[in-house]
Amino acid sequence: MPFCVGGGIRTARDAEQVFEAGADKVSVNSAALADPTLIDAIGRSFGAQAVVVAIDARRDPKAADPVREAEVFVQGGRKPTGRRVVEWAREAEQRGAGEILLTSMDADGTRAGFDCELTAAVSRAVGIPVIASGGAGTVPHFIDVFGRGKADAALAASIFHFGISTSRGLKEELQRAGVSMRLPC
Repeated sequence: MPFCVGGGIRTARDAEQVFEAGADKVSVNSAALADPTLIDAIGRSFGAQAVVVAIDARRDPKAADPVREAEVFVQGGRKPTGRRVVEWAREAEQRGAGEILLTSMDADGTRAGFDCELTAAVSRAVGIPVIASGGAGTVPHFIDVFGRGKADAALAASIFHFGISTSRGLKEELQRAGVSMRLPC
């Protein structure tokens, strides 16, 4: 199983130490926003497949186009950066990110479903895998984010913690719905 480590990676040397400890990938967020060349440095040294850029996104419900104008946040979704989500995802890809981990701070913890519109907008804007995060509460939410949301992968936590499904059960339901998986159940 690929192992990805995030948090506290502020330099390419930090990433190197994590790789030396056995990780396959690193995830960067705040440090990459503060210094986008961090993505370039890690990608050049270790390859794009090893760089995941995490994006914490919030919509402005008052915006004319809440999806297009969704903003990147840091500090657990508390501090706005002034960057637009789709634009930042494109830049991260151009700098050498191999994946985007997109967390909808609006949907996170609600168990009401992923933000499929925002996920699809990012997925259409980049050519690298997009991992949807935030909002999963049922198995159909995963089917929805892989279909309507165009996600390449999706984070699951609450449905396991609250006994709604098991990983095997989720994979079986996804397989029945025609969602292709790297490792079928």
